[in-house]
Amino acid sequence: MAGRLTAMGSRIMGGHGAAARAAASALRNRAGMGLPAGRHIVPDKPLPVNDELVWDNGTPFPEPCVDRLAPHIGKYEALAWLCGGLSFFAALGLAAVVNDKASKMPYRPSL
Repeated sequence: MAGRLTAMGSRIMGGHGAAARAAASALRNRAGMGLPAGRHIVPDKPLPVNDELVWDNGTPFPEPCVDRLAPHIGKYEALAWLCGGLSFFAALGLAAVVNDKASKMPYRPSL
């Protein structure tokens, strides 16, 4: 697509085919950086079980996609923290509604 647009722009600006080919080649190769996500490796054998749960970006140590940052915190303690945080923001919103100055004085004060 970029090559076609560059060729069309070159024709509009009065350039020749060589300039269009050079610009299309440069855009297609992305200045030597390659594809944005690296090379695509096509598997030639069946994938292991639960392969989608492992993040393997080519480093020597693949890691699980779902990190266990705090395995010592149980699910009920995490639920308590979540409910506490949500209730804090609910109380903050309720305080903002109760202390809404604009609704208590809907008219502009005279100077």
